[in-house]
Amino acid sequence: MGVDLAQKFFSIYRREPRVFRAPGRVNLIGEHTDYNEGFVLPAAIDREIQIAAAPRHDRRLHLSSLALEDEAEFDLNDQNPLPRKNWTDYCRGVVHVLETEGYRLPGADLLIESEIPLGAGLSSSAALEVATALTLLSLADYTLEPLELAKLCQKAENDFVGTRCGIMDQISACFGRSGHAMLIDCRSLELEYIPMDKSIFSTVVVNTMVKHELAESEYNQRRAECEAGVEKLGKILPGIKSLRDVSTDEFNEVMEKLPENMRARCRHVIFENERTRAAAERMSIGDLPGVGQLMAESHRSLRNDYRVSCSELDLLVELAEGIEGVYGARMTGGGFGGCTVNLVASESVEDFHANIEDGYYRATGIRPEVYVCRTRDGASEIRGNI
Repeated sequence: MGVDLAQKFFSIYRREPRVFRAPGRVNLIGEHTDYNEGFVLPAAIDREIQIAAAPRHDRRLHLSSLALEDEAEFDLNDQNPLPRKNWTDYCRGVVHVLETEGYRLPGADLLIESEIPLGAGLSSSAALEVATALTLLSLADYTLEPLELAKLCQKAENDFVGTRCGIMDQISACFGRSGHAMLIDCRSLELEYIPMDKSIFSTVVVNTMVKHELAESEYNQRRAECEAGVEKLGKILPGIKSLRDVSTDEFNEVMEKLPENMRARCRHVIFENERTRAAAERMSIGDLPGVGQLMAESHRSLRNDYRVSCSELDLLVELAEGIEGVYGARMTGGGFGGCTVNLVASESVEDFHANIEDGYYRATGIRPEVYVCRTRDGASEIRGNI
């Protein structure tokens, strides 16, 4: 895509561009734990966003998305930009945060191409944020450490876009490593690379092709419910700062003192942290059935306790669990639609693809998209100045 994108850019702007990329990610396990300072196990994938860019002589930023067939332009000198409630906010938010932090950015033309399906829970927003930030900082000759880049992009999504996300997606886009998943401690921001043997199994993502409208509002509501749970538990278990600080044994002792909904939300997060660390350990020793069992437990918890699944996701998981060669299946991402992630024996991928597509179509009349994902390195420049 990089060479073609550069050629497209030249045909439009008559200037040679530099080209940058940032990957999407799939989260193997550890859902809705990142904003609770917990543990996650994502992997950067080979569906990515690329940006071809060249500086301008003014302080205007022109954005053009090939995938969305849309474009926009705005003034970098605007110190109080307002969100426009569309895809450009991820770019505008990054610009606003960088400028506020003292990075003076050049005007530029950006041509954006994406292989990441929107609304699928594969982190297209964080990939766009990271790719935009890397592009503009590089054009201005700034170099940021990947962790600082991830933090600034998360701040843009929290403060400008208004989604109170954790930092998993931005870290995944910055720190991905081919052949590995990442066990990320979302409090210390330390990470451990966990090998994924592609000769034994493949990571297959299945897109429900639905996204229910309540997803964003419910996401922020779940975070608020978790924070309320911490406040309540803090009166019972002094010293806790997040759900990360509560062990499963402690929770089992005190959970009856919480209201039903609060108890369910907290139970998911606390037990999901334990499942995530266990899954990383089992994957590191090649115990794929063990990982699959934990994925199944995770999905049930997301469905029953956190209530972020939906009938389409549940159907895909049920279908996958009945297909030979599937080690594990669960929803991935924020929920209310989007995708499932499946660990499938390499020799069974073709049969899995056919069976999951047929079963889902028969039940819903919707043909799902199936992506066999390879792991990728984090964000980088892939074509410099000519």
